[in-house]
Amino acid sequence: MHDVIIAGGGPVGLFLACELSLTGCSVLVLERDPEPHSPWRNFPLGMRGLSGGSVEAFYRRDLLRPLLTASGVDEMPGADEQAPPRSVGHFAGTTLDPAEVDLASLPYRLPSPALDGIMTTLDAMETVLAERAAKLGAEIRRGVGVSAVTQADETVIVRAGEHEYPARWLVGCDGGRSTVRRLAGFGFVGTEPQLTGYVALATLADPRKLRPGFNLTPAGMYLTISGPGHLGVLDFDGGAYDRSQPLTREHLQTVLRRVSGSDVTLDDVHLASSFTDRAMQATTYRRGRVLLAGDAAHIHSPLGGQGLNLGVGDAMNLGWKLAATVHGHAPEGLLDTYTAERHPVGARVLDWSRAQVAIMRPDPHSRAIQAVVRDLLATRDGTTYVFERTSGTSIRYELGSEQPLVGHDAPDFRLADGTRLGELLQDGRGVALDFSAEGRLRDVALRRAGRVRYAAGPARDDLGFGAVLVRPDGIVAWAGDRDPDRDSFERAVTRWF
Repeated sequence: MHDVIIAGGGPVGLFLACELSLTGCSVLVLERDPEPHSPWRNFPLGMRGLSGGSVEAFYRRDLLRPLLTASGVDEMPGADEQAPPRSVGHFAGTTLDPAEVDLASLPYRLPSPALDGIMTTLDAMETVLAERAAKLGAEIRRGVGVSAVTQADETVIVRAGEHEYPARWLVGCDGGRSTVRRLAGFGFVGTEPQLTGYVALATLADPRKLRPGFNLTPAGMYLTISGPGHLGVLDFDGGAYDRSQPLTREHLQTVLRRVSGSDVTLDDVHLASSFTDRAMQATTYRRGRVLLAGDAAHIHSPLGGQGLNLGVGDAMNLGWKLAATVHGHAPEGLLDTYTAERHPVGARVLDWSRAQVAIMRPDPHSRAIQAVVRDLLATRDGTTYVFERTSGTSIRYELGSEQPLVGHDAPDFRLADGTRLGELLQDGRGVALDFSAEGRLRDVALRRAGRVRYAAGPARDDLGFGAVLVRPDGIVAWAGDRDPDRDSFERAVTRWF
């Protein structure tokens, strides 16, 4: 019997498999698709943007360099100076200027190899994560989709293909149409679609008839994503297109002509798919011994590219908590903090997606709002606000402390010997950073040595703190001043470890 079965071998499921296997859990990944590679996972259709928060997750598990190599990037980002981001992305079709991000206004920010987002592909991520998961002992079985789930007091039985697999826990990472979510009886609520979106790789008779980039029109929006022939179209039809039918060249051409206002001709459509902006979220991320992560827990339009990043955050938050539960040393209620912390983050992303759709609607009221929002986004404050939201910088979990760093993603503190916090987190343990000369927190931390790594010594920039306790997911669980309170630190260690 496995400790955990993960349904779904995409980036979220594989990242979670790495997290669990890192702690010694026995993990089985069941993936419906028989082959790991496809045109939908490679360039250009498989291109995805990882936000700074997601890049940081890879960095903290020593996966960033392999990911950059697999993505065709030769060098790690600079880590010794505060450089502006290379890209901020867009909001509702308005591309933002990264030079307008006000770095000085961002709280608790220190130089790090993971401050910026990167462009990669699903294939690159899945290859790197599958190799790491297998190296750590996870078993990955392809071509087997989940067909039945039965829960008992101490186990969950998963039927996939011709076999039944017992486990102590099951996590559904099987996408927006999650079978696990349906079979386990999760509530799934939200809003119905306003549009049908299309993405395609096609040959155009005259590519010059379409303008590059994002183009809002009186009928919707179209964009050329990475060159002629890679197209995206938003048709505000109320989600009326029957997505169960084959997507034909004729239908795609008709929609593209109407939205673009041109007589563009598609000579051939090599690959095409459709989506909607249906925005739904599971009412809870846990039912008994079944949990959800990634698109299985929440779906929304791809506007702003937040879906994958939201899923990586789910996996990073859940992994260490589920592992502690499996090993029997989780403090009471630890696993329930997964829903408590991640559900509000998911709800914010769904609203972020809904707001963009509302602004982009092709009607006079939305166009008036577009003009106002465009003016606001052209300001330094507006650009910085979008960067905070899309990079994950603004996320702060409510952990019951008035200290503003607590619940925030930890800065990449660098000790005097050059060791970075991100490097100390690579083995999946929490980290107690004690900047005081006396090492007064040492004995408390060492009592949890298997779960908390203790590192003492001055930092090159301690931001005014005397000590910081960081959870395995990189979230600050406790922070003390220049004269840190030992009893307060001990209570925090007991609460989380």
